[in-house]
Amino acid sequence: MNILVINCGSSSLKYQLIDVGNNEVKAKGVVERIGISDSQIKHERPGIDTHTIKTEIKDHKEAMEKMLGMLMDTKLGVIGSLKEIDAVGHRVVHGGERFAGSVLIDDEVIKVLNDNKDLAPLHNPPNIVGIMACKVLMPDVPMVGVFDTAFHQTIPPEAFIYGIPYEFYEKYKIRRYGFHGTSHKYVAQRAAELLGKSVDDVNLITCHLGNGSSITAIKNGKSVDTTMGFTPLEGLIMGTRCGSIDPSIVTYLMDKEHISAADVADILNKKSGVLGISELSSDFRDIEDAAANSNKKAQLALKAFTYGIKKYIGSYMAVLGRVDAIVFTAGVGENSDAVREMALEGLEPMGIILDREANKSGSKEMEISKPESKIKVFVIPTNEELMIARETESLVCRN
Repeated sequence: MNILVINCGSSSLKYQLIDVGNNEVKAKGVVERIGISDSQIKHERPGIDTHTIKTEIKDHKEAMEKMLGMLMDTKLGVIGSLKEIDAVGHRVVHGGERFAGSVLIDDEVIKVLNDNKDLAPLHNPPNIVGIMACKVLMPDVPMVGVFDTAFHQTIPPEAFIYGIPYEFYEKYKIRRYGFHGTSHKYVAQRAAELLGKSVDDVNLITCHLGNGSSITAIKNGKSVDTTMGFTPLEGLIMGTRCGSIDPSIVTYLMDKEHISAADVADILNKKSGVLGISELSSDFRDIEDAAANSNKKAQLALKAFTYGIKKYIGSYMAVLGRVDAIVFTAGVGENSDAVREMALEGLEPMGIILDREANKSGSKEMEISKPESKIKVFVIPTNEELMIARETESLVCRN
């Protein structure tokens, strides 16, 4: 069964065509700079070739048309016609409280997504645009929405409610939602396999660390708390996002800098995090290189980031009681042995003993804790696309 996985951003479209029968990625790529100058498509047939094609792309519908054309191209393609695409799985960032799992997309689902646009103004609108473009180009192909927030709908009320008047939860659904749910769910399932247990029997702390970062406490296979909140701004310090701060900083900056709430939101989302602290870069590779060369602000940014990871690991150990494993995943979590070591340093009394040599071995799936460690530590590369494909196949076959 061939599943086309789509991840639509405001000016980009990432795609993978996956044969879920054998988990083979037949083709993948990204359409970049949609609607702006220097648009291009990077198309890859894994293990065969990669091509970059520069072409004007005015909107997401045209991006979708060109992407489908690449998949069917006589030289670069992997299918003969659109009939070989059995279903489409869409990554959707925010499902609100309505969706606790993936759903077949119909007009009612699209209406709910539009109703939730205010909850994810940067993410849901392009997700909807991608869905509508697919609906026009492939009207008879079933589509499934896989939500970043769905995995976290098992978080109990005492963990998702904020200490503000309850009426604002009732009126506006202001609460902790959590994000990166597809990634956390995937690595939780894989960690359970590595532990030789059912996913329903494992307690985990999963650390999705990248330009956007979140940590999740998983009890008996279900999310019970997570660091991101009402929006993806809360929690850890990230590439350009501030993470958790005193809310009064917002009004204080508005007053002192004579700027609007929108201006402050722009600062907190796009000019903060390790970029803001280091005054250098939002790329953790640049931060690590500069820190190694005695750049004090880069060192501070790295220490603040890893301190936050350590703090949340400790607090989630208290929430879970028993922890079977800690998992590192995503770009930074998979590739930075320095971040992993700094985050776990000093946690030996809590039963976490890192094997420093194994930790330096790279980004492949592996255990990086010592045999005597009471809590195992894994590096597990995430695969959100495969998770979306599996969810899509399950729903389409069931219906």
